Amino acid sequence: MKQFDDKILKALQRDGRLTSQQLASEVGMSASACWRRVKALEESGVILKYCALVNREKSGHTLSAILYVSLDRQNENNVQNFVQSIQGRPEILECLATTGDADYHLRVVTKDLKAYNYFLDNFLLRLSGVRQVRSNMVLKEIKMDVALPFDG
Repeated sequence: MKQFDDKILKALQRDGRLTSQQLASEVGMSASACWRRVKALEESGVILKYCALVNREKSGHTLSAILYVSLDRQNENNVQNFVQSIQGRPEILECLATTGDADYHLRVVTKDLKAYNYFLDNFLLRLSGVRQVRSNMVLKEIKMDVALPFDG
């Protein structure tokens, strides 16, 4: 079944709007067997959700930045406060805990520079425990792929 699961996941990552019949045909299964596999993948948490990828520029979100955030100390209160605080922020597309010079890397998208400065001044720099924020503005997106590289 792993072979079929990988084919199903690859197809759904490419086009999450495939009908059950289209998906089954593409992966070489019956529609009912394919539907059961998709349901099993959803219930086991392998498939987290379905969503649309939006063109950032065409939707009016013209500023994209990678932020390197360092906390004062890696104590539990600072970490919990930071993690909880960023959860509800729509500007933050990704937050990765990392090794190296920064504790976290954030991918942030805003409508423009004014909105970005507002996000920094009125949210991120006001969080207790945040020691330093370094910003790198994205000049051009060369490859952006959210799909996992299944061989199937």
